[in-house]
Amino acid sequence: MTPPPIVVRVKQKRIAELVSSGKRLDGRGLTAYREIQVEVGVIERAEGSARVRLGKTEVMAGIKIETGQPFPDVPNQGVLTVNAELVPLASPTFEPGPPNENAVELARIVDRGIRESKAIELEKLCVEPGKKVFIVFIDVYVLNHDGNLIDASAMAALAALLNTKMFNYELEGGEIKIKPGYTPLPIRNHPIAVTFAKINDKLIVDPWLEEEQVMDARLTMTLDKDGKICAIQKGGYGYFTTQQIFEAAKIAREKTEELRKVLVKG
Repeated sequence: MTPPPIVVRVKQKRIAELVSSGKRLDGRGLTAYREIQVEVGVIERAEGSARVRLGKTEVMAGIKIETGQPFPDVPNQGVLTVNAELVPLASPTFEPGPPNENAVELARIVDRGIRESKAIELEKLCVEPGKKVFIVFIDVYVLNHDGNLIDASAMAALAALLNTKMFNYELEGGEIKIKPGYTPLPIRNHPIAVTFAKINDKLIVDPWLEEEQVMDARLTMTLDKDGKICAIQKGGYGYFTTQQIFEAAKIAREKTEELRKVLVKG
């Protein structure tokens, strides 16, 4: 049952007041993440898969690998494509049909972090230059929406990529012949996204749904394994000052180190 509007407004006001005093309604500090659970190998028929729970937010990512043609400007590289689906059962605000602007933005942010960090060694996915390469499809499914879909989706995508196995093959007469055994997908970087919400001039990490409903603006920074920023995405109607962006970058470096330990084993 949906609570009356007056109840929602009172709760939202309380959230904003608490953030202004350095606290959050769920008891977290301003820069603390909710509990993170990662499970890999959850889709039997996929080449790689993972499910991430970030508090009550739940996202699943699956990897499929097929052969196809390279882009003309990079004939020696494999192809990466990311798709995101907001499953209607995950939220009353999600509707069936073609991807809306929120799904498109989510896919693009996940894609940009992986692509700009050069996480996948696409050169090693070339079978025959200019003719045949492997295409890596990353499909992200939002199963339950309780805020911060970006970080949960980026985590699920990375965990799924690290779980991915490619079949062994050899090229005979221009045709791919499958050989016994599998090899890991060639991964050389581990991009991690950290999302901030700005509420009453305060920055908070990992906003849950009700915090997103009162935020002025959203900022996502994706950092590679060396702590370098490889992608930034701003959302919402508000703004961030230069000082807030520098502060966010400092916090993001600290958070990515913590998150990488959860996602990248060994």
